[in-house]
Amino acid sequence: MSPFFNPVGGGGIGKATYTATTGSPTIDTSSRPGKTIIKYTGSGSITIGTAGYVELLLIGAGGAGGVGGQTPGGGGAGGYLYNTSVFLPTGTLTVTVGAGGGSGSASGGASAIGNYAMPGGGGGGTLWSTYTFTPGNGGSGGGGGVGMTGGIGLVGFGNNGGTGNAGNAAGGGGAGSAGVAGINANPYTGGAGGSGLSNSITGSSVTYAGGGGGESAGTGAGGTGGTGGGGNGGTTTSSGTSGTANTGGGGGGGYNNTYPAGAGGSGYVVVVIG
Repeated sequence: MSPFFNPVGGGGIGKATYTATTGSPTIDTSSRPGKTIIKYTGSGSITIGTAGYVELLLIGAGGAGGVGGQTPGGGGAGGYLYNTSVFLPTGTLTVTVGAGGGSGSASGGASAIGNYAMPGGGGGGTLWSTYTFTPGNGGSGGGGGVGMTGGIGLVGFGNNGGTGNAGNAAGGGGAGSAGVAGINANPYTGGAGGSGLSNSITGSSVTYAGGGGGESAGTGAGGTGGTGGGGNGGTTTSSGTSGTANTGGGGGGGYNNTYPAGAGGSGYVVVVIG
């Protein structure tokens, strides 16, 4: 059991009720009959009137892709937690939606509600003549640059970043699978980001927490971002793309300040009452 997810409560406790929210979440009472779906794309709070159980989706923010001259890796996806029976106590609980890693190799921010939290994804790694960024650990690990081992993901809530080979970078890990090593042959191709996971908590299926693709050496293609909002890796003539907002997707690796890495996608919190 992860320390980030430690539900409490016992037999005889029913469903929670709520009395107020802040932070302007979207409140949907029609997509799932009999359920109130409260969707936070930014931070705020929820006031629980009656302690009890809720359905919860908690997505940390994605890490940024690495940036530098030696083929950087993609950013890791934010941690992914989904549970149909999470206990929330009476009172006003802070809701935090993590910010995506905003610059090369930066990790994403954690998302949280009350005492439950999911870490952001690790930033992509890079090895350059003047500096080295080790792939970050996190919800899912950042992808390794050339010759670098990928970052470590949180077991049960994410996956490791891919390991960069001798000539190309790897993708960041996703909630559904680890990042992939690049193709070390001409034309070189950056490694793909790990896949995310689909979820229908909002009433329709959406895929979250895909890893970012690694940057490509030479004239090859950047790695494809993982399903679930992962950004594509860049090349020596194009920038990495950012992870999709409110999916926790990792950003794609970049080449330099002219062709920078993609930022991580912001996190997401969904609470279902009823």
